[in-house]
Amino acid sequence: MNSCSFTGHRFGKLAIAAGVTLAPALAHAHPFHGDAHSFAGGWQHPLLGWDHVLAMLGVGLWAAQRGGRDRWALPATFLGVMTLGGILAMAGLRLPGVEAGILASVMVLGLLIAAAARLPRAAAFAVVAAGALFHGHAHGAELPAGASGMAYALGFLAATALLHGVGMVTVVLARRQEWSLPVVRWAGAAMALAAAWLWVA
Repeated sequence: MNSCSFTGHRFGKLAIAAGVTLAPALAHAHPFHGDAHSFAGGWQHPLLGWDHVLAMLGVGLWAAQRGGRDRWALPATFLGVMTLGGILAMAGLRLPGVEAGILASVMVLGLLIAAAARLPRAAAFAVVAAGALFHGHAHGAELPAGASGMAYALGFLAATALLHGVGMVTVVLARRQEWSLPVVRWAGAAMALAAAWLWVA
């Protein structure tokens, strides 16, 4: 084994260990974070929930892996459908199995990243949209009654876009160091493992 592949293997193990270590934090998937009337409250919400962080980083990672127009179109789809999910929740529409859907979105994204999967575009957009709908619905349902969610929603969307961007930049930087590319795939495996652990916990 050359030094590059050894380093990638070692970092892969670290990625999995990090995912397992952080998995218990996911068990508290959707506590309400911050002031629902403020941009700051919306900004901090996705950054304080590990399920959000993993899913949104995952969208950025997978979009960058796919490349081309999907690099921007998949994150944009997530943002748009997540907004729709929040609006539906605030309008009183309830979706069954929201928490399970959120965990499933993290698991599926993790597996797709780990496999560097090249699904057809329609299937890729369906996967991202489904996850976004569950995430958005959960956030909309958490808003207190009577809260004005506009500033909160803008903050949440900005933080989500930031997490997408971090995932995308990670892949770009990894491609400049070829030995780092396996680490991105191991990170996807760690995401899936964390979600699977919670599923049975």
